[in-house]
Amino acid sequence: MANALHIARSGLDALDAKLRTISNNLANANTVGFKRDRAAFETLLYQTSRPAGAPQGADARFGMGLSTGAGVRISGTERVHTQGGATVTGNAMDLMIEGQGLFEVTLPDGRAGYTRAGSFTSDAEGRIVTPQGYPVAPGIQIPEGATAVTIGADGTVSAQLPGESAPTDIGQITLASFINPAGLEPVGENLFLESAASGAPQQGVAGEAGFGRIRQGSLESSNVSTVQELVDMIETQRAYEINSKVISAADEMMRYVNQAI
Repeated sequence: MANALHIARSGLDALDAKLRTISNNLANANTVGFKRDRAAFETLLYQTSRPAGAPQGADARFGMGLSTGAGVRISGTERVHTQGGATVTGNAMDLMIEGQGLFEVTLPDGRAGYTRAGSFTSDAEGRIVTPQGYPVAPGIQIPEGATAVTIGADGTVSAQLPGESAPTDIGQITLASFINPAGLEPVGENLFLESAASGAPQQGVAGEAGFGRIRQGSLESSNVSTVQELVDMIETQRAYEINSKVISAADEMMRYVNQAI
């Protein structure tokens, strides 16, 4: 019975972690560029009393083994990098990537951060920055007095300057990609960091070499489906209730044995 209690408890722990993942997905359903997480489970070690094919007498062998599972645990959370929907804002500093790639920003400690959230703005120095003030790589600065800023599908940034008849190119926003984007380390503020699992970033121009195109005046919505998350939440709740009932049943059986002996 102690083993049954342990197995059911491991199920409760794993399902609690899955519910926290679902809760985080739902909480970020309206977060720009958010990518949903999916909890993955794995079985714990089996206790094998008799392996399959063990001898059963002189000329016979057991056709099946005798193994007892020890429960379950959460093996990780997989980030699903599918494309989110498009929200048209009309803001010149709002950018959306249609396809693969991430924007690169420079963090205060000099490290590079990566994001799909293109809700940018400009700071007092004219630099294109995130809402937190992190400069967008490669550090483009809008000249003082510019009346309009245009960002092309390839990331080319142009500004209309006073006295000029045609826009002037002032830089180009590049994109980064990873062999395993699911391995990026989330650090909050819609940012990811490179990790040993993600691999090194590959820099490129939007619209070339497999990179997506940049759309100005739009933002990428989260890829969370509230309907699917609610369905997953109900399934998780039912599974949690069943594991709780297993604990109650095992407790009653132990109580019966203690009273009968």
